[in-house]
Amino acid sequence: MLHGGHTEELALRAAQGDDAALNTLLESIRPEVVRRCGRFLPCREDAEEAAQDALLRVARKIDTFEGRSRFSTWLYVVVANCAREKYRELKRRAAEQPTVIEDTHHVDPRTTSVIAGSRLDLLDALERLEREHPQLVAPLVYRDICQLDYAEIAERVGVPLGTLKSRLHKARKEIRPLLSGAA
Repeated sequence: MLHGGHTEELALRAAQGDDAALNTLLESIRPEVVRRCGRFLPCREDAEEAAQDALLRVARKIDTFEGRSRFSTWLYVVVANCAREKYRELKRRAAEQPTVIEDTHHVDPRTTSVIAGSRLDLLDALERLEREHPQLVAPLVYRDICQLDYAEIAERVGVPLGTLKSRLHKARKEIRPLLSGAA
């Protein structure tokens, strides 16, 4: 878990251009970022790659962190986006692979991980939602995965609160049947 006040303070200092604070911040959040990526991507190598992308993005975008939300919330949005991008890349790579694999003992884990369990049902559902109802994806990711509050999501998405709640309701209705073990 991220250590509340200390991490928040580091993030604010890093956002103001303090390189030492940024390095300390990246070092301290790395295990949490890998763990969170692992919730989306069950294959360790994939989670590590997505975490690396997320840490690079944090380093490049930290100046956009304004401290209006908690840093851990801001970070989770970055992690969710990087994990989804990695998943798309893996799916693309898997689709480009020849379907016949001669030697099944030397299968690249990165091409098989997209079929493995964990939250791939969620990632698949989000991909399908993006194809069919692209405007519903951001509200769902921000609220149900990143757990941002409604007002912040409405501001990020650029819609009134009522519209946001309506889109979220529709998104949940669309995605529920696609999730494995959905009650």
